[in-house]
Amino acid sequence: MTDRDTVVVTDNGGSSGTGIILGVVLIILVLVGIWFFLLGGPGGGTTTSNPDTDINVNLPSVEVPQPS
Repeated sequence: MTDRDTVVVTDNGGSSGTGIILGVVLIILVLVGIWFFLLGGPGGGTTTSNPDTDINVNLPSVEVPQPS
């Protein structure tokens, strides 16, 4: 009879598919965050205000000291 050694190999690591999916989801979340915060989100940059807005402000008077 011939002696045989049995070797069992177990793989405890995660699959590479899971890492790829998590990476794509992370990239999408970063791009959505950039779009929302930097570009104004949905409808960003649109205003509904009247372009003929007139703002009157009473400024305080400033007196220049006289040279001595």
